Amino acid sequence: MSRLFRDHLKSLADQFDRLISTRLWLKVLIALMLGVIAGVLLGPDLGLISADTVKTITAWLALPGQVFLAIIQMIVVPLVVASIVRGLAANNNPDAIKKNGLIALAFIVVSTAVAATIGIGLALNIQPGQFVDASALIDANSITVAGAGAQGFPAMSELPNKVSELIPKNPLASMASGEMLQVILFAAVLGVAMLAIPAQQSKPLFDLMGALQEVSLRIVSWAMLLAPIAVFGLITRLVANLGIDVLAGMAVYVSTVVLGLLLVGLLYFVVAKVTLAQPLGQFFKNVRELLLLSFSTSSSAAVMPITLQVVEDKLMVNPEIARFLVPLGATINMTGTGLYQGVATVFLAQVFNVDLSLSSYFFIVTMSVAASIGSPATPGAGIIILSMVLEGVGIPAAGIALILGVDRILDMLRTSVNVLGDVVACTTVHYFTHLHSTPEKSTTLLEKKLE
Repeated sequence: MSRLFRDHLKSLADQFDRLISTRLWLKVLIALMLGVIAGVLLGPDLGLISADTVKTITAWLALPGQVFLAIIQMIVVPLVVASIVRGLAANNNPDAIKKNGLIALAFIVVSTAVAATIGIGLALNIQPGQFVDASALIDANSITVAGAGAQGFPAMSELPNKVSELIPKNPLASMASGEMLQVILFAAVLGVAMLAIPAQQSKPLFDLMGALQEVSLRIVSWAMLLAPIAVFGLITRLVANLGIDVLAGMAVYVSTVVLGLLLVGLLYFVVAKVTLAQPLGQFFKNVRELLLLSFSTSSSAAVMPITLQVVEDKLMVNPEIARFLVPLGATINMTGTGLYQGVATVFLAQVFNVDLSLSSYFFIVTMSVAASIGSPATPGAGIIILSMVLEGVGIPAAGIALILGVDRILDMLRTSVNVLGDVVACTTVHYFTHLHSTPEKSTTLLEKKLE
């Protein structure tokens, strides 16, 4: 009897191994659940281990996650540059570049503005700030509400300088400092310039960008092997350091953000239904692994190679559109972050009793769109943007301490929405330009020149 039981267990284990052997998303999901369990066991709620020991254990457990994120941050700049340059230089219709870019930009701006507006509307109706006692979390004496001194848009005399600063005077310095908008502009100029010179002269650089792109993708594929271990360590440290009580105290605020993200995700699925011939069930199956991986990494850039694969191979979007818009969208399409800005700003205004006018709400929406475009596609970027928005409407920036504890969880969720937005942006541009994905028959402009 015991032998039969052992054989049955071995059979189940073999089936489980086969199930997860080729499904990275399942491995990540299992690691996520195990991380929550380990975090509860190590956390302050049970008190099984001393705080100092827990800090040491979780620091080592989080090491693979820190290595994973460091590898992604190391490779994101060369991957973005190579992808955008090749996406532009390989376009067989240069006139379509402008059209595709304008459609994508309009889609991104409108969707981010709508998301921020949804966030503001939910926060005003649910009022999560009424459920939090700020004095219990932050020393009220150390906070100065700057209501009347709120900063607005740059003065008209400052706008020319702001615009000129977008052009990277030293592209290498912009790459080193992670100024992604400047990097994108440099790559775009380089790609367009390659179309304007003879093919024999541009071909070596084109091939070099191709080799750089392939090398970058290979490094990312190596990093993805660490993803399950990285997720386990990072989630364990998060839950162990915060504890269940702290997370529960912000439950209404977290629920408001999650509800908003679900609404935005639902809108994206509606747009995908219109712009794709696939049934929604098939679309969800195609993007399921991508969304889970983006959730676990909290970085649009980390899953960029998988996004490209899904958009080109599974959704059949023209490669010329995908290879141009995916790197661009991973940097400037931050719809989930825009919604988060709306909820968090109104939430902190309610906590600190700061009255927001109609112009303040307009500023929040506009600033969310503008700041999201220039933010890096890396974990934690939403907090940087939020501090800018808070300063603009006169809310104490110290209020960020209220939401910093749960930001990691929300960062994971809003990154999934951001990546879903990248995918739907590609399908929308593909739909409006009436292009069809035929990579095996397509001929790039560079190849035509060489003929």
